[in-house]
Amino acid sequence: MTNAHKDALFVLVKSLSKSEKRQFKLYVGRLGVNTDAKFLALFNLLDKIKHYDEKTILESGIVKKAQLSNLKAHLYKQILVSLRLNPVNQNIRVQIREQLDFATILYQKGLYKQSLKILDKVKSIAIENEEKNIAYEIVELEKIIETQYITRSIPDRADELAIQAKELSGHNVMTSKLSNLSLQLYGMMLKVGYVRSDEDYQKVKTYFNDHLPLYNIEDLGFREKLWLYKAYLWYSFLTQDFLSCFKYASKWVDLFYDHKDMIYLNPVFFLKGNHYLLESLFYVQYSSQFKEVLERLELTIKEKEFPDNDNINSLVFMYLNANKLNLHFLEGTFEKGLYLVKIVEYGINKHRDRIDVHHVMVLYYKIACLYFGIGDNKTCIQYLKKIIDNKNLKMREDLMCFARVLSLVAHYEAGMDYHLEVQLKSTYKFLLKMNDMHAVQKEMIKFLRSLGGIYPNQLKAEFQKLYTELKKYEDHPYEKRAFLYLDILSWLESHLQNKPVSQIMREKALAKTR
Repeated sequence: MTNAHKDALFVLVKSLSKSEKRQFKLYVGRLGVNTDAKFLALFNLLDKIKHYDEKTILESGIVKKAQLSNLKAHLYKQILVSLRLNPVNQNIRVQIREQLDFATILYQKGLYKQSLKILDKVKSIAIENEEKNIAYEIVELEKIIETQYITRSIPDRADELAIQAKELSGHNVMTSKLSNLSLQLYGMMLKVGYVRSDEDYQKVKTYFNDHLPLYNIEDLGFREKLWLYKAYLWYSFLTQDFLSCFKYASKWVDLFYDHKDMIYLNPVFFLKGNHYLLESLFYVQYSSQFKEVLERLELTIKEKEFPDNDNINSLVFMYLNANKLNLHFLEGTFEKGLYLVKIVEYGINKHRDRIDVHHVMVLYYKIACLYFGIGDNKTCIQYLKKIIDNKNLKMREDLMCFARVLSLVAHYEAGMDYHLEVQLKSTYKFLLKMNDMHAVQKEMIKFLRSLGGIYPNQLKAEFQKLYTELKKYEDHPYEKRAFLYLDILSWLESHLQNKPVSQIMREKALAKTR
């Protein structure tokens, strides 16, 4: 039996808003013959049921089992056609593609002059809006038509189209090379996280330099610059050069604010750029600018011109709330951030079909850190368990590793000694298997293992010893990532100074407010 989350048609039907459902029925009803159509009856049934059940569909008598697959495919296509006609989805990119389709139809009817007129107009719009792939397609169709529709201006037109095709091809090749590089670096980041050694660093550096195409920044258009900044950003993240991350994320975001129309045409890239800028600011602990960027982003999202659709809403939910949590970590205001837990839980359920499991686990990790910060270790452990028990998490191994280390600390703080021993063994095995045993993790496990043989009056001295050992790694190029996921030093300071960890972090935040 098909699972609801795997049945594409059911997920699509359930994703439709009331207005989209109404429009679909109007679209189907434009032809009287469709009112009793089987695909409309299937649509109404899927809209009504809460869970996909093939048995219920077959028992309804709408369709026989042998015909169900074809009927579902037909309904899926009709819904997409209806959505394409919805004004909400009529952005510049769709409109350009539509005009290209019209021109193609006119060409096929032999109405060459009318086709060329549409193509010339829509080509200008495509180039103006940095849609150079479509612009190249348009030029290629113009070239085909010009070979069949002879005019007095053909010699000049031939030169003009040849030059345009060459320029557009050059831009598209550059964009392709930069986007390939960016994607490969992003893949490395998801798979293994930050570089772990000089050997890792040299591999990434060599790969980046070998695949970065030669360019002159003055010759690059909006889209090429966007992919260039993305590539540099991922390289900077991989090598843990967070000031460089801030530099290129800033360039990415400024590029959009300098070309404001592109914000509304490419809202996904705009949101992602702001998210990475905020992440960079979080890593360099620049709290005042973090708040400014977050406030500016929220204001831009609220503008009436900003696109409003399911995908955008899911990204807005994810990025805004992840960074609102980060702001509370920056300022050490954990209790004030607790209101976000219900919002995040509700949002995860609402947007589950559009948010991948890795981003969901990142949100759970942040919530776990929030509870750890206020000393609610048992709730912290519950959220970490969602990550540790997730068998589908194939990427972000670094997140899995640090979730386990934080779980160890939380078990110790909660006084769950028996569970601590079990956790120590499983975490040690896991880190060895992942080949992710770093100095910070080794020291933490060694410390927690030794707790059973330490007398209470010796505990403070052992905390001090561990603190002194770990402090050496705070600015280490490959070990500092441990402190990005879990502020071990603040936890140790809280024990040494007999203060809550949230107070320690607040005092640090105030000391370095800038």
